[in-house]
Amino acid sequence: MIFDMERKANGERFSLLRQVAIGSVESEDFRTMKRALFEASMESLALFAPLKPASSASNPIQILDFFSGAGGTSLGFAALNKVVPLFRFLAGCDIDQVSANTYATNFGTPVTCEDVLDISKSAESIQRFFEAKGYDASRPLILIGCAPCQGFSSHRKKDWGLGDDLRNNLAIAFSNIVAAAKPDVFVMENVPEFLSKRHWRYFESAREVFLESGYTVKQAIYNAAAFGVPQERFRSLVVGMKKEFLLPDEVYTPTEYRTVRQAIAALRPLEAGEADPEDKMHKAVAHKSSTIDVIRQVPHDGGSLPEGVGPECLARVKGFSDVYGRLSWDKPSITITHYARNPASGRYSHPEQNRGLTAREAARLQSFPDGFLFEGRSDDVYRQIGEAVPPLLSCGIAASVIVELLSVEPTLEQLVSGTQCVEAPVSNSYSSVIAGLKNARRRS
Repeated sequence: MIFDMERKANGERFSLLRQVAIGSVESEDFRTMKRALFEASMESLALFAPLKPASSASNPIQILDFFSGAGGTSLGFAALNKVVPLFRFLAGCDIDQVSANTYATNFGTPVTCEDVLDISKSAESIQRFFEAKGYDASRPLILIGCAPCQGFSSHRKKDWGLGDDLRNNLAIAFSNIVAAAKPDVFVMENVPEFLSKRHWRYFESAREVFLESGYTVKQAIYNAAAFGVPQERFRSLVVGMKKEFLLPDEVYTPTEYRTVRQAIAALRPLEAGEADPEDKMHKAVAHKSSTIDVIRQVPHDGGSLPEGVGPECLARVKGFSDVYGRLSWDKPSITITHYARNPASGRYSHPEQNRGLTAREAARLQSFPDGFLFEGRSDDVYRQIGEAVPPLLSCGIAASVIVELLSVEPTLEQLVSGTQCVEAPVSNSYSSVIAGLKNARRRS
């Protein structure tokens, strides 16, 4: 009874956000509802089903998702939309056709398979793009720009120069689109290396464009596990608004992180090569017998490859201690990548079963609901999952962004007590810092 009353009170409070968005009531401070809005969005996400075309057409706030991929970022906003109808999805934009197909399938909206570098090359090309998507300049606009992360990855060679990877210019291309379109909010997500010394110049170049366009810009590093994602995945977040605002606060402490067990234990057990007849994404790779023999010798529940077991090349090279390792049941997963089905690529062996992860397991560890539909072949599905922004992280971003956009500006006390910006890079690379955090938690 008390729970139902609280839910009703939250619903009435949430509805005020829409009233502010359409201009029927004055803004106030809605920040106390952030966590409740996030948790309601989390419940909504679990029940996700692909959206029907034009289902959000009457909502007041427009969203355009550049580098949309499969739609992990948009999915968080879509989950919030079920709690309070605020967002109209104009379109996605991605250079990869398979990812574009997945986005279109789930969001019921057109997707442009186009290079953002081409869109951003002139004010005229940007204007044409927005006009073609039905953009209404009288309505609020949120631009999402989660550029491909590979160019900023800590796994790249260390002696490359400014022009070595065009992907590193995508952040600057997005900043030019922001400057031309003048959205009410923009959101950028990337690997933490984006805010490291090695790549800080790219961030600074984009930030200069944002600042010259009148935006307040804030940036920080987050662990997706702190937003309910059953996975240790550190990401950089850059948010801009034409007002003072607060960055998202992490929701959960390490003792509250969701675990591998909570995410995948209920799935049907599989041997290598087996498939769940009721779930086409829950299909195990048919590993070689030699691979299965190696995995079989790894201790269950977080065990690592024993010395002397596995390919001889591993004994000659340092830095591969996680390969063939098993996930721990009662801890978050390691970062999920498109290699998650291959135990030779990292700690991607099932905690008990002698195989790598299925696409369904990888998707759940990324917090994708089972109702989300992936297009393409098996390789395409694993790639889309590994490259996506975890939807639960996006739920946290969406809840914070919309509350900040529709609230009055924060007080000085709120600014001081809220999540603080990364104002300068603290090292050449965040990877060593992150590795230390992960190892400390693994030992605890």
